[in-house]
Amino acid sequence: MAMNTGRVANLEARLDHEKLDVYQLALTFCAWTQDLIDELDKKNRYRGRHIKDHLDRASLSILLNTAEGNGKRQKQIRAKFFDDARGSATECSACLDSLVAIRCCPGGRVKEGKEMLLRIASMLTKLVQLFSGE
Repeated sequence: MAMNTGRVANLEARLDHEKLDVYQLALTFCAWTQDLIDELDKKNRYRGRHIKDHLDRASLSILLNTAEGNGKRQKQIRAKFFDDARGSATECSACLDSLVAIRCCPGGRVKEGKEMLLRIASMLTKLVQLFSGE
């Protein structure tokens, strides 16, 4: 089994959601998140465990809601899933802030993740606007 190197394998796109830039970035963020959690667990498995668990689930929620939303045919339903994914991106940002606040990790360590989340949230905002008629 291959080790997670922090990079997502470039898989051939098969379904429509895999062609979305936001989906690919969310996939990269999931891998980045797992690397961060693994790194923090090596230092102290239990410190901030609830935050790390929430970060793990919220990062996956971005990915899954983006994929499911892109598979919906009705515009309002698509917009709802993209909006839910955007909410999960906001949760992830708060989790990263919390890890810094409780001194589990330095602010510089989460900078890359926060930058990815800003891009993800921006792309999802545009998708919500596109499909909700805002």
